[in-house]
Amino acid sequence: MTPYARRGVHGQTVETLARRVLSGEIPEGATLDLVALQSELDVSLTALRESLKVLAAKGMVDARQKRGTFVRARADWNLLDADVLRWQFAGGSSADADLGLLRNLGEVRGIIEPAAVRLAAERRTDADLAELEAALTAMGEGDGGAAHAVEADLAFHRALLAATHNELLERMEMVIESGLAHRDQIVHSSPHGEDPVPSHRAVLDAVRARDQDAAEQAMRVLLDQAVRDLDKVHGTPHTKGSEAK
Repeated sequence: MTPYARRGVHGQTVETLARRVLSGEIPEGATLDLVALQSELDVSLTALRESLKVLAAKGMVDARQKRGTFVRARADWNLLDADVLRWQFAGGSSADADLGLLRNLGEVRGIIEPAAVRLAAERRTDADLAELEAALTAMGEGDGGAAHAVEADLAFHRALLAATHNELLERMEMVIESGLAHRDQIVHSSPHGEDPVPSHRAVLDAVRARDQDAAEQAMRVLLDQAVRDLDKVHGTPHTKGSEAK
């Protein structure tokens, strides 16, 4: 998904407003002064309103007669939206808040991916295995740098979800990828992470063998390694049951 910031003035306005809301610079319940924002951001009122429609669709703002446009309560925000997740990671939040969000996403992954990999082991096709193998090969190319490692890891987990042949699970890639990409950027830029290839190879081998139990166990081992890697980088102790990658 192309970040809004790459979509011209409209996209940059969306990104700016979203990050201000997510950071608390524009707090929950605040009424927006559209005239002042228009002047500050140097955009037309039409462009500003169109940008606010994007945030409204994500549950972040609303508009009412006599009150105007205001920031909704965080409980109303679509926190699983891929853009909302990305904005939170890119918004310059504190390290503790960043790690907390990664842990929350990791717990979601710990529920979804072990179950998803069981379906993948049952339903995978030769084409699915080829996609997984290609991603794993790319993951093993250590001279590609952090960006290459991140993309290879994303490709592997994307291919796993696709191998479930469940349209709704496939859409979960948008949630998983936001946290995974940010976690990978942290870990792969650090010398402390473990080699990711063996744990991913174990998942692929079990999926190839159509062994659902082994696939689930391998995924749980992979997620546990992800927790250890993140804790090494952040210097925090590993707590069993907290998943993050």
